[in-house]
Amino acid sequence: MAEGALSGILAGFFAHPAADYLAVAMMALATYLCRASGILFMSRLRITPPIDRALRALPGSIVVSTILPVAAQAGPSAILGLVAAVATMALVRFELAGVAAGLTAVSLARLAGL
Repeated sequence: MAEGALSGILAGFFAHPAADYLAVAMMALATYLCRASGILFMSRLRITPPIDRALRALPGSIVVSTILPVAAQAGPSAILGLVAAVATMALVRFELAGVAAGLTAVSLARLAGL
């Protein structure tokens, strides 16, 4: 089948009103299968102390690996906001206070021209 013919078929399919619903249903199914397979695999795994430590450290490492490059690219105001948010969270252990401190620091830094 020629490349042009395939793109024509796909364009015709995605123009159908039900295609949106099918796409959402397929994404929901993919999400469910990812979550269900994780539960299935982890229920069969013996959790040793090293695996337990790794699993407990995983959420923090994901957050750091996601946010740090964005903050570094955004410049000094973003880094200042990140430092303020982390410091506030370390002191008061309340997420909303950390978010407020970070946003306030970024706003003030940008207002100051950083």
